Amino acid sequence: MDLYVVIVAGGSGKRMGAEIPKQFLELAGRPVLMHTIERFKSFNDAIEIITVLPENQLRFWIDLQKKHSFSILHTLVKGGTNRFFSVRNGLKFVNSPGLVAIHDGVRPFISIDTIKRCFDTAEKLGNAIPAISPTESLRLLTDQGSLPLNRFSVKQIQTPQVFSTGLIKNAYKQDYSQDFTDDATVLEKTGEKINLIEGNRENIKITNPEDLLISAALLATFS
Repeated sequence: MDLYVVIVAGGSGKRMGAEIPKQFLELAGRPVLMHTIERFKSFNDAIEIITVLPENQLRFWIDLQKKHSFSILHTLVKGGTNRFFSVRNGLKFVNSPGLVAIHDGVRPFISIDTIKRCFDTAEKLGNAIPAISPTESLRLLTDQGSLPLNRFSVKQIQTPQVFSTGLIKNAYKQDYSQDFTDDATVLEKTGEKINLIEGNRENIKITNPEDLLISAALLATFS
């Protein structure tokens, strides 16, 4: 069975307060995106890696690869106007039956075990979505104010979200909707049941300046 990963990295770095997009910020001397790509290469050396970037970032990424002697082969794809269209562009390069993971480029701490469980579950059930339980109290905002929300009844969704290639490619033929918050919601719109599996807490999405500090600590111990 052919394995793919579409890594979507379309950040601008505004929330990070950085001059360069967050996927290119250095973590232990190398761009975050390189660490992310390496996770999937470590999982399976034969996996086909598809990296989706905004058109105005493609040349910069090519130059970074030369600067850091980064030699992991991957297909570089021009992104779209938002994440939905970027994923759709990436899926055009998934050309054979199998399984495809869709992953955020700024999540370099996905564990090999989580990746494996996602692929194993998707092979059996058609899709697998990693999720973790919140550890803090939650409240739901309403027109009347805020109400306590049982944290055991909600999940925090992560990536990689893994799918049968046929199912997700068909799902991305739909028209775009603002209701599509991730790839699972795109598939769910076609009537497919979504299968949640346990993610790993280290799998943070690097978005804010403090995330880089956390990432530096994680990198020292993560395997």
